Parts: sequence; structure tokens; C-alpha cells
Amino acid sequence: MHASPWWAALTVWGVVNAVNVLQSAGFLSRVVTGSRAVNQLLGLGIIALGIPAALALVAFIRARTGWQQWIGSAVFLAFLALMIAVEDIWRVEFRSPMRYEILVPYLVLFFGSILLMGLPMFRMNRRLWLVTVATTVLLLGSMVVAMSMGVG
Repeated sequence: MHASPWWAALTVWGVVNAVNVLQSAGFLSRVVTGSRAVNQLLGLGIIALGIPAALALVAFIRARTGWQQWIGSAVFLAFLALMIAVEDIWRVEFRSPMRYEILVPYLVLFFGSILLMGLPMFRMNRRLWLVTVATTVLLLGSMVVAMSMGVG
């Protein structure tokens, strides 16, 4: 089964995997350097992925695909808006000490976007979906390592 347009589905697949790899590198950079400096630079790459995600979202809406195709991109763009607001505009520290009123929506949007962007590929192309599974495992593993080292 292919989404119409197929290029938009492949774009979203590329976005979710790039997010997973970039954030994995970000978590591991915290372990190596003990700081969030590299992670913040990689965050700019994640922000830039909003452009192809938005283009895919527009294509899905114009093609009148089901919500299952476009919801992942929409949630990812909502995550980016929250990320930019709290980290760049308001500069609110919410990780340490934990501010759950920010942290919970932040994590729900982040991991929700990964799930919702990756899931449609399960029906479209199982091999591509398995790549997403692998990069998500990499993300979760690097997050666990960073947390276990006290820099998560």
C-alpha cells in the first residue's frame, strides 16, 4: 500500500529517522562532553527538519489522505513550536529541576511525533519501517545511557 503522494511518505520517513539519529547523537554527546552544547547544535538540525515535515503535511492535506498520514507531521511541528518557545524564546529550564507542566507535554509531543511519523510505514513498506524501529531503539538506548550517567 502506498500513500498518495508517495514522496511525502518517504519524506516523513526520512524526517523521523533523522530526528532519531540526531537526538541519539545529542544524548551521546552529553555523555562524552558532560554538556548540552553539541546537543543544542544538533537541535538546530531537528528544527530544520520542520521544513520537509511541513511540505509533506501540505502534500498529504492537498491529496486528502487519511489523518493517519498527516498526523505525525502535525504533531512534530507542534513539538518544534513548543521546543522553540521554551528553549529559545522563553529560555525556561524544565529538565532540572523538573517542571512537569512543561516536561510532560514536551516528551509526549516528541515521542508521539516519532510514533505517529513512523507508524504509517508499517503498512507501506515493512523494510523501511524496520529501519525506523532500529533508529528508535538507538534513540531510546542512547537516552538510557545518558540518563544512567546523570546527563539525560
